[in-house]
Amino acid sequence: MDLLILRALVRGPRHGYGIAQRLQQVSADVLHVGESTLYPALKRLLLNGWVTAAWGASANNRRARFYTLTPAGRKQLKSERQEFERLIAAIQQVLDHA
Repeated sequence: MDLLILRALVRGPRHGYGIAQRLQQVSADVLHVGESTLYPALKRLLLNGWVTAAWGASANNRRARFYTLTPAGRKQLKSERQEFERLIAAIQQVLDHA
């Protein structure tokens, strides 16, 4: 989940609902991230210093907390993406040779 959230924030700040919408949109409606998954992950990212948060107004003028990727978060995204790609390659090897 961390990898997906960090990636969703690359293009700029988003509020929680915007992150969930982006993941659903980019995944062609396959990924549906609920609040019970999203907000604990965002809290973890905040505690690790990979994102920051600030209150602002959403598109419909409601108060929302916007999350922004930090330099440490960009570094973590790169690291997690490399590890994910390594894992996918290993799984592919098993499927090809099993």
